[in-house]
Amino acid sequence: MVNQKPLFPGDSEIDELFKIFRVLGTPNEQSWPRVSCLLDFKTAFPRWQSQDLATIVPNLEPAGLDLLSKMLRYEPSKRITARQALEHEYFKDLEMVQ
Repeated sequence: MVNQKPLFPGDSEIDELFKIFRVLGTPNEQSWPRVSCLLDFKTAFPRWQSQDLATIVPNLEPAGLDLLSKMLRYEPSKRITARQALEHEYFKDLEMVQ
C-alpha cells in the first residue's frame, strides 16, 4: 500500500515466485533450513541475492521496514506472528477504534 502497487505483481504462479525470489533472494539451506525437502522446491531455480527492502519501498519509515522484513521471512518459525505484528512499534501511534 505504501507504493500504491503490489509488492510482488506476478501474473502466474512461477512468475509470482520469481518476483519474490528477486526481492527476498532465492531461499537456500542457510536462509531456510530444509527448504530443499519441500515438495515443490527445485534446486534448479534461478539464484537471486536479496535486495535491501528500503530500495523496494523507499517511502516506508524504518519501523515499517523492520515490520515488513519480519513479515517476509521465509522460515515460518522465524516469521513474526499476527499478534506480534499488531504490537510492533510501527503501529504504536495508532489510536484504537472502539
